[in-house]
Amino acid sequence: MAESSVSYLLNRFSDFLRTEIQNLGDVHGEVISAKESLERIKAHLQVAESLEETDHEVEVWIKQIRDAAHEMEDALDEFQLAFAMHQGVGIWSLLFQLPTFTRNVKVRYRVINELKRATARIESVCEGHKRLRRKFGKVQQRISNETDGHWQDHRGDALLIDKTDLVGIEERKRYLVQCLIEGTSEREAVSMYGMGGLGKTTLAKQVYEDPTVKKHFSIRVWITLSSSSKKELLKELLQQIVKQTRKADPWRVDTSNRDWLKMMIKSCLLNRRYLIVLDDIWNISKWDEVKYAFPSNGYGSRVIVTTRKQDVASASHADFGGTMYELKPLPDEESWKLFCKKTFQGGLCPSNLEETCKSILIKCEGLPLPIIAISGVLASKDVHRIDEWDLIKRSLRAEIDGNHRLKKIEQVLSLSFKDLPYYLKSCFLHLSVFPEGDEIKRMRLIRLWIAEGFIEAKEGRTLEEVAGDYFDELMNRSLLQLTRTTNDGRVKECRIHHLLQQIAIQKSRDQNFAVRVEEQNASWPDKVRRLSVHYRLQLSQLDRSLTRLRSLYAFGVEKSSIKAALLCVSKLLTVLEVQAVPNLRKFPPLVFDMYFLRYLSLRFTEVKTVPSSIGKLQNLETLDLKHTYVTELPVEIVKLKRLRHLLVYRYESVSYSHLKYGFSTSADMGSLQSLQKLSYLDASGARSHIIVRDIGKLTQLRRLCILNLRKKDGAALYSSISKLTNLVSLAIYSLDDDEVLNLQDLRSPPPLLLRVYLKGRLLAMPHWIPTLQSLNTVHLQGSWLKDDPLLYLQNMPNLVVLELQKT
Repeated sequence: MAESSVSYLLNRFSDFLRTEIQNLGDVHGEVISAKESLERIKAHLQVAESLEETDHEVEVWIKQIRDAAHEMEDALDEFQLAFAMHQGVGIWSLLFQLPTFTRNVKVRYRVINELKRATARIESVCEGHKRLRRKFGKVQQRISNETDGHWQDHRGDALLIDKTDLVGIEERKRYLVQCLIEGTSEREAVSMYGMGGLGKTTLAKQVYEDPTVKKHFSIRVWITLSSSSKKELLKELLQQIVKQTRKADPWRVDTSNRDWLKMMIKSCLLNRRYLIVLDDIWNISKWDEVKYAFPSNGYGSRVIVTTRKQDVASASHADFGGTMYELKPLPDEESWKLFCKKTFQGGLCPSNLEETCKSILIKCEGLPLPIIAISGVLASKDVHRIDEWDLIKRSLRAEIDGNHRLKKIEQVLSLSFKDLPYYLKSCFLHLSVFPEGDEIKRMRLIRLWIAEGFIEAKEGRTLEEVAGDYFDELMNRSLLQLTRTTNDGRVKECRIHHLLQQIAIQKSRDQNFAVRVEEQNASWPDKVRRLSVHYRLQLSQLDRSLTRLRSLYAFGVEKSSIKAALLCVSKLLTVLEVQAVPNLRKFPPLVFDMYFLRYLSLRFTEVKTVPSSIGKLQNLETLDLKHTYVTELPVEIVKLKRLRHLLVYRYESVSYSHLKYGFSTSADMGSLQSLQKLSYLDASGARSHIIVRDIGKLTQLRRLCILNLRKKDGAALYSSISKLTNLVSLAIYSLDDDEVLNLQDLRSPPPLLLRVYLKGRLLAMPHWIPTLQSLNTVHLQGSWLKDDPLLYLQNMPNLVVLELQKT
């Protein structure tokens, strides 16, 4: 995580030096020197973090780097904040504000000294790298020798679950055996994927050892890829094959040449029906390294691949065809059966323990590995001592730390975290702030990750697009579970498995990344950066300052706790997410002192108005007031030049339909030229014509939702829409059923448009809709078309969703 902190700080340095160079004076050289020192050690941090858990000296140094980076980040922002005050004040104004000016001079003197101290600490900590060079060099040499830099297999026996332990394995095994021995005579792959702990290796082993399979294939080879470098992998393959064929002595060929090894393997397999199991592949490059060694010889040969990553399974399937097989968690009934079988003699749970046992089992969420491990611990407990069982239910985290068997399970699941590149580790640890079991919207995560500074800019792509790639990669690695899709198949919501979230929570606390507070009188480390407070906790008497806090998350807490927390937090806060706080009807006034706030959400509160002070938050990128009672925004909203996402709307269900409520404003919305999402703008006000005309200036818009459009404003709106060349989603709702949406006036529709939602009377099917070849969603409501809309839509090649109501 130090690598992530340093990368973010280096980006901040670049922005800071560009904007504050005139204010730095003699400290300019020190800041440049600190930046250069960080750049020099950044290349070694990946190696250092691979030693963090096993070398205490390295662990201490990484913590120092992380703390120094945070301290420098705070110093840069304190400096920027101090010099942002009263810039451009004239001489006469200065005389009237002399006391304030004097105070500001003192503040500036203080922040300059803080900046000097922070740069000195950076230099000091970076010097510590010299003491560790020898250790880093050895690790770097080992990584180079392994070619692909992957660690050794630390799963051990934990993944070799006895087949009698797996409920339902026979049905799965039968299906996979059928895939191997039936089907075409072509070479095919059986690609098994799913998160750690599901029993992929165990299932593959049972298939591999099946008597029918043994008889069917003349050569069978099992290779665990996570424990082999690329060269060793090929040598081991060849050795196993030669033992079965006795075709040649592998040591008579050049075993240091990978191409020779592949040629020998291919030669040995050419006239044989073979079965190769490639267990635990972590990246496509390892698959690419071995796939050319397996000939397609017309004998019905098969390759089994097991992996946690969907892209590896997809790659092997694309290359060899065959079967993609996703291993999923056990259903509740099978989980309970397995739990009882391993915990109680005879497989029956005593009635006095049933509720407690089911509460423990819920936390395993269908993963066989932890179910079996926890059952093994519980099997030794006295069934008459309910208090012992309740203790494990309440303190599973402590039980894992103190029990070798359970700790092994955590290590297995932690492998997925260790394999993450540094820029994804921050995103994974961030999942620790959300309530347990929460279904989290994809776009919410994307907006938060951008505000938190986790997303690295890439040329030619928006931050949202890059963040979307990060999200997809976590899904691909089975670290996020899909829970809901949109009608057109996009991921809408996800969740994280309980045990994976426990790992994220523990690592977040250990690395001072984030702390969650779920019980009264909870403690947290000094200088905590992110604090997540859950469910009706009283924080009315915080006994410590939160001066280093950068992000505050509050879910369902009391209103008084929000005020108490904001009194203690730093003015450097960048993220404030407040959700489902009862009786919160006004903006907390302290929010408007937070100059660096980039993300503000008051979703699911009773807030009704937005004060004019909102204009102070000039760094705000996301304003999320969804499901509040806000219906109007002040003109000061136009000061938020960096605003990218404006969400102000709510739904109410009435008679099987949803009434949508958005916001109106008299502000010049056209000045918010960073906006990418605008929803839902109410166009029924007195300045409606100007509002819809100015939308054409928002050329970065990706999603636009307009409510209560009048026919007289249609032409101006359609002219604006034709200028929105980046638009992918368009929703227009007329004022009432009699208002006509004359969309024929839209001469040049946005070329990237994917989704169109129209509610209102249409004179005819808009001529441009059938011309948009990429369009995948069309929703028409109350259009009363004279012609059958299918006449126009039937030949659209990518149309996935078509919804017609009263058309």
